[in-house]
Amino acid sequence: MEEEKVILVDENDVQIGLMPKMEAHEKAVLHRAFSVFIFNKRNELMLQQRALDKYHSPGLWTNTCCSHQRDGETNIDAGRRRLQEEMGFVTNLEESISFIYKAPFDNGLTEHELDHVLLGEYEDEPIINKEEVASWKWMPLEAVKVDISLNPHIYTEWFKVIFEKFYEHLNISANESNS
Repeated sequence: MEEEKVILVDENDVQIGLMPKMEAHEKAVLHRAFSVFIFNKRNELMLQQRALDKYHSPGLWTNTCCSHQRDGETNIDAGRRRLQEEMGFVTNLEESISFIYKAPFDNGLTEHELDHVLLGEYEDEPIINKEEVASWKWMPLEAVKVDISLNPHIYTEWFKVIFEKFYEHLNISANESNS
């Protein structure tokens, strides 16, 4: 099976090429990604704990799901595909913000991503894919913010960046979608 490729982009999110995913993470090349945040009507965020055998950030808590767009795939289509693959459901998603971050990992790999944040709403329990997800839970946004400050080591780097830089935006967006 051919290794999955990521979409290389410039700082303006203009596609400049494709590269195998592992090579992009080894070379710390900027590539397109997305992070899905699913809320319920109580303004709680669905968190996932990454599977324990993931190649980076295993066992850490993070947003509902995240991954990389495929060549020719929209951000929304990619988010819906991965939500189904990881969490076993699909819901409507909306594009929110995007940002660039760079995070080196202990295993020598680096995430250097232009990350598109996608928001959605869902009320039921997911049917998690155990190859991708170890566990899941609902948490109020404010509780997540407090827990990240107390226990930063149990959360993924990109999730901490999103919460640090865009907490108010997430909170406003979640409240608007629930009104």
